[in-house]
Amino acid sequence: MNWLVILNIAVLVAIIGLLIYMQHKHVSFTKRVFTGLGLGIVLGAALQWIYGSGTDTLQQTTEWYNVVGRGYISFLMMIVIPLVMVSIIQSITNLEKTAQLGKMAGWIIGILIGTTMIAAIIGIGAATIFDLNADQISAGQAEQDRVASLEERFSSDIEGVSTPQRILNFIPSNIFLDMTGQRSTSVIAVVIFSIFVGVAVLGLRRKNPEQAETFTKMVNAVYGVVMRIVTLVLRLTPYGILALMANTVASTDFAGILELGKFVLASYLALVVMFIIHLILVGVFGLNPLNYVRKVLPVLSFAFTSRSSAGTIPLNIAAQKNALGVEEGIANMSASFGATMGQNGCAGIYPAMLAVMAAPSVGIDPLSMDFLIPLILVIGFSSFGIAGVGGGATFAALIVLSTMGLPVGLAGLLISIEAFIDMGRTLLNVNGAMVTGTLTSRILGNFNMKIFNDKTAIEEAKTTI
Repeated sequence: MNWLVILNIAVLVAIIGLLIYMQHKHVSFTKRVFTGLGLGIVLGAALQWIYGSGTDTLQQTTEWYNVVGRGYISFLMMIVIPLVMVSIIQSITNLEKTAQLGKMAGWIIGILIGTTMIAAIIGIGAATIFDLNADQISAGQAEQDRVASLEERFSSDIEGVSTPQRILNFIPSNIFLDMTGQRSTSVIAVVIFSIFVGVAVLGLRRKNPEQAETFTKMVNAVYGVVMRIVTLVLRLTPYGILALMANTVASTDFAGILELGKFVLASYLALVVMFIIHLILVGVFGLNPLNYVRKVLPVLSFAFTSRSSAGTIPLNIAAQKNALGVEEGIANMSASFGATMGQNGCAGIYPAMLAVMAAPSVGIDPLSMDFLIPLILVIGFSSFGIAGVGGGATFAALIVLSTMGLPVGLAGLLISIEAFIDMGRTLLNVNGAMVTGTLTSRILGNFNMKIFNDKTAIEEAKTTI
């Protein structure tokens, strides 16, 4: 490790020291998050400008920065499974009737899939307006290698696996395996198992109240410990965002972005339009969209920098419950479901754009109803089981392209801008989950307007963060 790397590490440590100082001075959590975000952008840009993209010094620096950035994501992933499991069990045991559970799950899944289909229409429109075509993308050696890799992955992991089979993967056959997060559907599997446990407790309460009460006390005790761990981890958010943003900007291939500028512009236009539709839905249900945005910005900032819907689950739940006023059970379920199904950015907009681009290469009119209607339906149903981590959009695209009989290699031609676009897609995914929880809570009549209208609640009561 040379002295330049040591100097770069010292700069990061100094900025972390500044953020700690701000915390000691009781600067708000939101301001610290955006300070970390802004300084991360400046630091990343300075690193790339000074050392140049791909240099050994920059590579070593980003590896050390990952100790803070990726380490923070690892801490978040560490608490996802216990948080989801204990929170859902506790939420169900607080229900008066199991019928409430069915309504809750039905609305959440329906809104997630419905908005994903709307996102697909937006993606189709963006690709059409910008006249995107697969022939416009040149393939270098890196792109050719990526295409070969994706085609191999398709033949080994995806080809021959139907949508019903992917849905069956949600059902846990070994809950201990899913607790390790080894499958892309592990979070949903844990949710399903937790629902069974919660419903079983409700049944036990009628037959043996003492046993049910003993179990409930145990769950409440574990819940208290888990939430304390969540509090400790979430306090690290400003530092994690700082390091993640610095690495992202420092490693971004700006030349690739310029070369594929039309696709980047079309993608972000579609993402912005869908985000506006989210806000319109919030407004339709009687809530102030600007107030909503102000309260979710810290969570969306982390989603943007981390590119991990699954890693954002703890922040998502905390913000819904403490800043938006969403009922706890709905917050847990919408955040968990939203990380593995109905992802508006990764499973909606992106596959739709690629399908429209690829269709002419096999002689299909991308604007014919015979193509568009099946495409939108396929995107809706295939959004089940998309992993909420980096690479989930590529998996979703492979499923959609193969189902529609289109060449799957197109997804590999965009490798140079994948990370940059994935940041916006992840932000939209997480916002879609939060909007889903908000709308569901409003529909079921348990939304807390007092919390939503409380300007201080954006700090998540300062006891949570």
